Amino acid sequence: MSEASPPAGYTSFQVGRAQVVAHASVADDVRAAMSGGTLHAWAARQPGARAMKGRATAWATTLRGGAEIVVRHSRHGGLLAPLTGDLFRSPTRAPRELDASLRLAAAGVPTPEVLAYAVYPAIGPFVRADVASRLLRGSALPDVWTDTLTVDDTWVLVGALTRLLTALRKAGAFHPDLNVRNVLIADGPGEPLAAVLDVDRVVFGTPGDPSLSAKNLRRLLRSMGKEGIGFRVNFTSRQVQRLRDAAGAPS
Repeated sequence: MSEASPPAGYTSFQVGRAQVVAHASVADDVRAAMSGGTLHAWAARQPGARAMKGRATAWATTLRGGAEIVVRHSRHGGLLAPLTGDLFRSPTRAPRELDASLRLAAAGVPTPEVLAYAVYPAIGPFVRADVASRLLRGSALPDVWTDTLTVDDTWVLVGALTRLLTALRKAGAFHPDLNVRNVLIADGPGEPLAAVLDVDRVVFGTPGDPSLSAKNLRRLLRSMGKEGIGFRVNFTSRQVQRLRDAAGAPS
């Protein structure tokens, strides 16, 4: 497991054989939650825990101190997923996800705050991991889009996407898994906020680099095309151009 020092404001400790990194504000709560097993298993057992579907079921629940969290068990995706499953080489992608989330947030990119992760020994050099993020209430972009009825409504969502793409461009961040299911439209008053999820594979380059922002746009537009059947109102060419402008990509 990784011996690297945790980021400022975080602390590392062991619970049984698990290596844990947690924000200082929730460290005691996480330690208590893991006293009887893994963090993901604890979350699934909590009264009122809410299942959230994705690559695998995540659980939304509350730590004893009141912090609302989502606990996800890390799993591979792609063609090799049936073989690799939830086994990773140490230290897994969890430390990278924490570092990326902190860097994105510092650059003004909306993304849920990673509060803790736990890494568990498995087989030989392989380990498993759970990641706990602060709950950000909202819905995935396709679900919100499906509920819109007019082109005017969709322009509001396009505005949220342009702000997200602009923030990623300014941060010099490329998200290889940027798709509509990894964009959360957060609940709240005023203009909608588009937040990016699953940031463990985000890579950083030069802030404002148009080649990175163009990659983000291509990933997002490709995903929109795949999900297009579920949208009641299709993107217009003007809306696509607005996204291109936000990403700094050529027409």
